[in-house]
Order: sequence, then structure tokens, then C-alpha cells
Amino acid sequence: MKKLIIASTSTIHGSGYLEYLMPTLAVFFADVKNLLFIPYARPSGISYDDYTAIAKKAFAKIAIDVKGIHEFENPKVAIQNAEAIFTGGGNTFELVNQLYKNDVITVLKEVLNNGIPYLGTSAGSNICGINMMNTNDMPIVYPPSFTTLSAIPFNINAHYLDPIKDSKHMGETRETRIKEFHVFNKIAVLGLREGSWLEVLGDTISLKGNLTARLFQKDINAVELEVGVLTIK
Repeated sequence: MKKLIIASTSTIHGSGYLEYLMPTLAVFFADVKNLLFIPYARPSGISYDDYTAIAKKAFAKIAIDVKGIHEFENPKVAIQNAEAIFTGGGNTFELVNQLYKNDVITVLKEVLNNGIPYLGTSAGSNICGINMMNTNDMPIVYPPSFTTLSAIPFNINAHYLDPIKDSKHMGETRETRIKEFHVFNKIAVLGLREGSWLEVLGDTISLKGNLTARLFQKDINAVELEVGVLTIK
């Protein structure tokens, strides 16, 4: 049975790294002592070691030890043997590029389908969808494929932002970009606002947090989804 937390972000305004999620993670990872961290997304170009240290410090608060996947000689075996897995945020293009380069995307999908507890934030959440085509990130590298884990039957737009009334910004909104995506694609897209997350238990997907999420589907007006169990096809 799948067991996933898919969060829009690792850090909300005025809060430390994973701090807002920690009460949820303490319950979610209650039986976990050791966690495998995938730091491939490298936010701001941070090193794998430095990124892993940040995750390690956060999870120490709930008595979970963290080790980065790059510390293992064989990343496939590391994933297969993991008690739990966390993929952090950063650049989704580089994250997906490294998952393919290290030949671990298939085994990652397999262990998640088999029920290994998984946390994704930002880019680590983007990869839970059918593909990564609704990321907000710059294409700094060219991964072999945009296909990702299909752990959920739709795509995620993490850090979803609503248009700001009376804003003088003339660039595209998130909604505009998702509409462009739907000219060529039928996959539903869920805009996850900061501080929101999805809990996936088997085939049940629930929206958590204090905010609604915005659902975009091809040729259908976007709708707001309330906190609770979701039905998205």
C-alpha cells in the first residue's frame, strides 16, 4: 500500500526547515529509525553533503537518522533497503536527470508501490506525478525523459501562486502556464499552495493543511478543492 506525503514546500514563511510538517512526520514515520535522503535537486546549487546535513538536523528532532543516497556505493540497493525515503526540493530538471543517470527511477517507483514511506517536498513532490512538465523550474539540464513516478494519477504544480489583484507584473501567471500545458496534454494538474500537502494511503489521496488546492483539467474551468479526500482522474 502506498504511503506518501507530497508537500508543496519544505519551509513556510517564518518557519524552519520542515518545521510546519514535523508533527505530521512524527506520526507518519513513527516506526522509522533510518531514512534515505535523495539530495539530487540541489537547491541553489548546494552540495549533496550540505543538503543532507540540513535534512539530518531536521529529522533528528523526531529521532530519525538520515543518510544521503550519494553516500552509498550502489544507489539502487540503497533504495531497495531503505526504511523510508525523502526527496528534497530544488531543481526538478536536475533531480529527474540524476534519477535517470543513476538508473534508480524504476526501483524508486517499485518501492513506493510496495509501501515504503515517502516524503517529497517541492521537486520531490513534482516527481510523484505522471511527469514533471508542470514544474516551475528553469531547464538547467536536459533529463532523458520527463516521465516520473506516476505515484498519483495527476501532476503537481508545487508552490502554486494565485494572481495578485492590481499587480503590475506583466508576466504569465501559473494558471496561464497550466492552460498552455493543457493545449497539448490531458493530464490533470493540482496547484498546491504553500503549507499544503497530500497524504496518500493506498488509493486514497487527501488534501491536508489549511488551504484549498486548485485543480486544472483540460477543457474544464479550474476549481478549488477543499481539504479532505480527493477524487481526481
